[in-house]
Amino acid sequence: MTRPAPDTIRSMADLRVCIDQIDSELVALLAERERYTDRAPDLKAREGIAARAPSRVDAVLANVRDKALASGLDPELAQAMWRIMIETVIAREERVIGKAGVDG
Repeated sequence: MTRPAPDTIRSMADLRVCIDQIDSELVALLAERERYTDRAPDLKAREGIAARAPSRVDAVLANVRDKALASGLDPELAQAMWRIMIETVIAREERVIGKAGVDG
């Protein structure tokens, strides 16, 4: 569905409809992302990779920052949101595979 440009919207009710649509799309994408990260513990265990891989975290955050800047999104906001996701995923992985392994 095509949304009107933000600067053409004339009421908060119409603006909220657009924001709610975007939220629905974001939730669907985040759910898809989570399904992929749910696969990580098995693969990391098989490959001897630790749940917490600082070099990978740094790379993901740098990539998110670059994409945010290119898209006009506040890079600090983007990185903060990704840090929450990353830490949640790592905690889940550590419950499954522990903390052993190499930084991968």
